[in-house]
Amino acid sequence: QLQASGGGSVQAGGSLTLSCVSSEHEFSRYVMGWFHQAPGREREFVAAISLNGARTTYADSVKDRFFITRDNIKKTVYLQMNNLKSEDTAVYYCAADLWPGYISTKGTEYDYWGQGTLVTVSS
Repeated sequence: QLQASGGGSVQAGGSLTLSCVSSEHEFSRYVMGWFHQAPGREREFVAAISLNGARTTYADSVKDRFFITRDNIKKTVYLQMNNLKSEDTAVYYCAADLWPGYISTKGTEYDYWGQGTLVTVSS
């Protein structure tokens, strides 16, 4: 139900934009989040956005570098990643959480997951 794309290889300091398209017809009822998982590490929260896009929350490691937005007409969530660092290298997953009344940063609370897209940042 979630299809992520936009990953690739980039040099440190560069930018990438990830997209995640949903086939869910009630997309606007879901908090949307991005998580990443680096080799040998657990999945970590990156960013999330409220139903109408008015509120966002970010992991400290990406604040002021990454920006999450959504388009409820296109049923798509985006992650603009700027000033990429080698430690951002990971598989990035989008996820959907049927509105629980708050924006969750816990992956276990999300209901649907995309297949992941690989981001590789070389220094």
